[in-house]
Amino acid sequence: MRVLVTGGAGFIGSHYVRQALTGAYPSLRDAEVVVLDKLTYAGSESNLVPVAAEERLRFVRGDICDGALVGELMAGVDLVVHFAAESHVDRSILGSADFVLTNVLGTQTLLQAAHDAGVGKFVHVSTDEVYGSIESGSWSEDHVLEPNSPYSASKASSDLLARSFHRTYGLPVCVTRCSNNYGPYQFPEKVIPLFVTNLLDGKPVPLYGDGLNVRDWLHVDDHCHGIQLVADRGRPGEIYNIGGGTELTNRELTERLLAAVGAGWEMVEPVEDRKGHDRRYSVDIGKIRTELGYEPRIDFETGLADTVRWYSQNRAWWEPLKGRATLTGR
Repeated sequence: MRVLVTGGAGFIGSHYVRQALTGAYPSLRDAEVVVLDKLTYAGSESNLVPVAAEERLRFVRGDICDGALVGELMAGVDLVVHFAAESHVDRSILGSADFVLTNVLGTQTLLQAAHDAGVGKFVHVSTDEVYGSIESGSWSEDHVLEPNSPYSASKASSDLLARSFHRTYGLPVCVTRCSNNYGPYQFPEKVIPLFVTNLLDGKPVPLYGDGLNVRDWLHVDDHCHGIQLVADRGRPGEIYNIGGGTELTNRELTERLLAAVGAGWEMVEPVEDRKGHDRRYSVDIGKIRTELGYEPRIDFETGLADTVRWYSQNRAWWEPLKGRATLTGR
């Protein structure tokens, strides 16, 4: 079996690759894993060091918009897991062109190549942000898409492209939509690693607006576990929400991070709210629970403590990246 993982040197993609190559997913136990990654600022081969010696791993540096390269790599592939994306909301607000190019055109390039090659399954990894903002309750997979940032609009567009390739060509595509991820190896522009690394360095942390925006938190290992369930048994043409089950305001999250490193509220620096800042995200995971048996397995208290510990013990990984991080988190 051959698996093509796009964006496999990024935060979530590299976790999936490390798990796939160390026996976490029985269906991939003997699979060849081909990683295609452009190695933009947020991707690094260092994320794959723990499995770099695996003979089943092949790394290719390249762009998902490169049709010739994508077509070449797609030959003989049984499963595509498509993580590659521009994903930072603040960067999309400053300039959206790269988001449209990678997230929309890049996804179209992959879908076309997968169709041409007769790929057996294509899992398109998306985000809960495509739904917009919800005051109460939770989104089911059939909720209308109302993206509010250039990033989420580009991901919604790619979701629709994925659906169209199933409906038009019969390509066996599944779409997953996750809530906010956290865990080791996350680039320190996202809120948890940004806040943790700032606090470890004795620097203040920036908190948007009143700090009452709500997010659901999902450990990266639970997310990748959910993705593999969809890859193994998800119904082609279907969408599956993947959530963590822990909703917190940004203020509550900040309080927990301050406590984890022994810092006080004086380290918090209020900043002007983000443009178009969604107030609350919440996904209904009933479908993936009922159909595929998914449940988040890592409780937030344990996962957050482990994540803080990882960053405190891995300065050599994140210190060189801090200069490339920007703004105030997702």
